[in-house]
Amino acid sequence: MTETTARQRLIVALDLPNAASARGLVASLDGAAGYYKVGLELAMDPGYFDLVAWLREQGHQVFCDLKLHDIPATVGRAVSRLADSGANLLTIHAGQQAMLEAAAEASGAELQVVAVTALTSLDQADLADLGINTPVDELVLRHARRARDAGLDGVVCSGHEVRRVRAALGPQALAVTPGIRPATNAVGDGDQKRVMTPAAAIAAGASHIVVGRPIRDAADPAAAARAIVAEIEQGLAERAA
Repeated sequence: MTETTARQRLIVALDLPNAASARGLVASLDGAAGYYKVGLELAMDPGYFDLVAWLREQGHQVFCDLKLHDIPATVGRAVSRLADSGANLLTIHAGQQAMLEAAAEASGAELQVVAVTALTSLDQADLADLGINTPVDELVLRHARRARDAGLDGVVCSGHEVRRVRAALGPQALAVTPGIRPATNAVGDGDQKRVMTPAAAIAAGASHIVVGRPIRDAADPAAAARAIVAEIEQGLAERAA
C-alpha cells in the first residue's frame, strides 16, 4: 500500500462551529489529509453546502455525516438531493429496511451510503437503558447484514466489531470506524466509549477511520494527522502479514 492510500483512509472530522473554522483547520493540515467529515454541527451553519463544494474544489473527498432517519420517501429524496452536492459518502441510521432500500436506490452512481449500526458513544449499559438487550456486537452484525441486503455500500461500526463485520460483508464493503484514539492516548472519553487505535482498527479490517479531537485539538494538527497516517500504514502492514 502506498502512502497516498493510507492518507485516503483517514477521514478528519471537521467538528467545528462554522464553515470558516472548518476551512481554517483544513488549511492548517497542509495536505496531510484528503478526506473530511462535515457533520451535524456544521449542517447548522448557512455555509454547509458551500463548504462541501469548496472541499471538492480543493480535490478532497467529503463525508456528510448526517445520520438520516425518517420515513423511506423522505430519506430517499434527501439522499437524492445530497447526491447532487458532489459529496462522496453519507450516513443514515440503520432504521427500517424500506428506508435503507430507499437510500440505496436514491444514491446514484457517485454517492456512497453507509448505515450507522451502533454509535461509539454507546456501551451495553446504554443499550439496555434503551430497551435493547442484544449484545452490542450481535446488534452491529445484524444491522450490517441488513445494510448489505438493502444494497448499501457498507456500515459505520467501532473497531471492536469491525473484524466480524468485514467477515460478513466481504472485502469490498465500506467499514467506516469512528471512536479512534492514537496509540499515545488510546482511551475513551465522555463521548466515545468503544475506542481503538488507528493501527488496530485498520488491521482488523476498517476501510476508513474517522478522527476528530486528536487532530483538531493538537498543537500541530498536520503533525498529528501525519502520525495517524503512519499508524494506518502499520495497520495495513499487519493486515497483509
